[in-house]
Amino acid sequence: MRTKFLCVMLVLLYNQLSFAQNPKLFLINADDLQAKKEAWQQNDKEIKSLADLVISKADALLSVKPKSVMDKSSTPPSGSKHDYMSQAPYFWPDPSQPNGTPYIRKDGERNPDIRKITDAVFLHDLTDKCQFLSLAYYFTSQEKYASKAAELINVWFIAPETKMNPNLNYGQAIPGINDGRGIGIIESRSLVELADWAGLLAGSKSFSDQQLNGLKDWYKQYLNWLLTSKNGKDEHKSKNNHGTIYDTQVVSFALFTGNKELAKKTLTESLQRITVQITPEGEQPLELARTKAYSYSTMNLNDGWFNLALLGKHAGIDLWNYQTADGRSIHKALDWLIPYALGEKQKDHKQIVSYNTSELYRLLIIAGKAYHNTAYLKQAASITKDKDTQLTDLLYKP
Repeated sequence: MRTKFLCVMLVLLYNQLSFAQNPKLFLINADDLQAKKEAWQQNDKEIKSLADLVISKADALLSVKPKSVMDKSSTPPSGSKHDYMSQAPYFWPDPSQPNGTPYIRKDGERNPDIRKITDAVFLHDLTDKCQFLSLAYYFTSQEKYASKAAELINVWFIAPETKMNPNLNYGQAIPGINDGRGIGIIESRSLVELADWAGLLAGSKSFSDQQLNGLKDWYKQYLNWLLTSKNGKDEHKSKNNHGTIYDTQVVSFALFTGNKELAKKTLTESLQRITVQITPEGEQPLELARTKAYSYSTMNLNDGWFNLALLGKHAGIDLWNYQTADGRSIHKALDWLIPYALGEKQKDHKQIVSYNTSELYRLLIIAGKAYHNTAYLKQAASITKDKDTQLTDLLYKP
């Protein structure tokens, strides 16, 4: 009897250790992250610097008050603050109209009034905070970090009195024109990353299986809304970055909730977008037509195609090496963008704001590993380090 008991305990301990070493992640490579954790434990100078920065950020978050959709001062047309709402960022009051409505579009020029509705800011902040807290827990195994992240997740997604309803019916509304649009769905793209932060928490004492299942249930409901609602169907039809990022969310949420077949189906269908979005030379004309041409070209690769390619590994779809008969591919799109983004070629399309090279940095680091090409890593090394590039090093650098 004693021998049987010891065997059972050893199996349980082994399972716990195996889970701790290999959390269920989708964008991040779990084995690579485990290697960095071991390097941190051995006081590797570079990894220690990166991880300690994350832990320091997490320490500053331990006393923050959770935010929710209930904290906004405005009320959606539904009458329930549980419904997410936001205002279209590039629309402004029409000076020729007495009350300014209907609003008019100024592409690339953000109306500061959009921040008066806090849902978009709070949702982004939630995923940002969970990133630092979850990583700090993963590296240190200290429950205080998992506890705070679990609290933030519970308030936004699970607690009946504060949770967000799983829809974006009222995302990116245009005053005087509509109460919400499919385009607003792009504001939930950070939930793709949150699935990984939850994965890092799973197994902690503070983030129970019940909480994880509660979060997954919310994702399932939101995924169903994406697939069946008018706004979701409209966004799916989008030809530019909105369509790519819609697909990314569907694939991510399907994988997170165990629907691998839906993920595989969506990934396969998404390949058709390459013909529309990328030329044989690698240009992204739908993004280059915007007033922030190179920023949007980068975002479509970062939040769209590269994330889809990372997710594709879990569904058996290889986007990294996919190429159309006439040579269109995400690889070609990256190579076209690099010289403009690094200032090696003069930008000949509109870019009304400064280009953020740290966004290119993530692409180069991931591409270096995906294509087994150190040239990308050398190009990344030419970019000035900041907090975003440092975090990329911790999460993605081989």
